[in-house]
Amino acid sequence: MTGPRGWALVTGASSGIGLELARCAGAEGYNLVLSGRDEAALADLARHIEAASGVTARPCPADLSKPGAAGDLWTRACALAEGPIHVLVNNAGLGRYGDFASDTDGDAREDELITVNIVAATELMRLAIHAMRHRGAGRVLNVASAAGFMPGPNMSVYHASKAYLLHLSEAVAEELKSTSITVTALCPGATRTAFFERAETETTWLMKLTPMPSAETVAKAGWRACMAGRRVVVTGADNKLFTFLTRLAPRRLVTMLTGWFLRRAG
Repeated sequence: MTGPRGWALVTGASSGIGLELARCAGAEGYNLVLSGRDEAALADLARHIEAASGVTARPCPADLSKPGAAGDLWTRACALAEGPIHVLVNNAGLGRYGDFASDTDGDAREDELITVNIVAATELMRLAIHAMRHRGAGRVLNVASAAGFMPGPNMSVYHASKAYLLHLSEAVAEELKSTSITVTALCPGATRTAFFERAETETTWLMKLTPMPSAETVAKAGWRACMAGRRVVVTGADNKLFTFLTRLAPRRLVTMLTGWFLRRAG
């Protein structure tokens, strides 16, 4: 490596897929701004990446469920980088298991989910692409989900939020096709991370029956796709088959089957 390739901002970098994507970026020679809610975990990751890859890694804690947090994060990230952000990795995300409008605690969680998965992701993407248009190049990697291809009873708002991010990524990628700016949507299925524990889905049929790759495997596939400028990457042969079939099967059948997978296993 002769020098850093630029700066990458990775949200949700405290653990799971975001942590592994940050490692991928560091190994590729990118300096890093690492964002998430766990300040101690970010500091540990920064030290590890700097030691392993010889790049600069700077923690930048943020809670993207708070109003205005995305814009504030972007401003702080640019200040830490002392220059442009060349790659945005929109990985931060929340999930919630349960019937829609079933309790007020769930309503509050879903409000946070919408703020993080939709509002903050959109704002960061908008700010990044404004800057990338001015500079003439850049890459955006949005961590969507295979869930974005199908309605999800018992996780309805989460599935809808990932459909939004998937469709936004594809549409903006088409708008930017004549430029040197790329947008990639990474669509993993169930992955071995703490996300599913926090979303309270560990006991569903999905978790019992679906083979789960590691976060590292998913992140490497997503990073390769981003660097290659691909628009959508679905990880795992079973997910690729299922997302393809959702385009052919009747929507009501797709919804019913997804709802079955998301039920508690007896």
